[in-house]
Amino acid sequence: MARGWESKAVADQIEEGESRQQQPSKTEVTKEQRVLKERLDSLKLSKSRLLQQLEHARHPAHRNVLLNGLKAVEREIEEIVVDPNVVASRTNFD
Repeated sequence: MARGWESKAVADQIEEGESRQQQPSKTEVTKEQRVLKERLDSLKLSKSRLLQQLEHARHPAHRNVLLNGLKAVEREIEEIVVDPNVVASRTNFD
């Protein structure tokens, strides 16, 4: 009798596992979302690097170049955060 119960439990577990595989996971990320997140992470790293370089830059021309780069990075971060669809439409995901 115990074997019948164990077999039923195993069959229920198998059935539950199969039903989970058929349902799309809520945590699944599309390729576009993954690419945008990677781009955002890259931009944040660039921003921190530019800020670090800006702290040590003494020459006015170098500081201007760094500030312009920082503005460009911040602008792109803002575009991704505000409307990721605009950035996604400009990005080649293939």
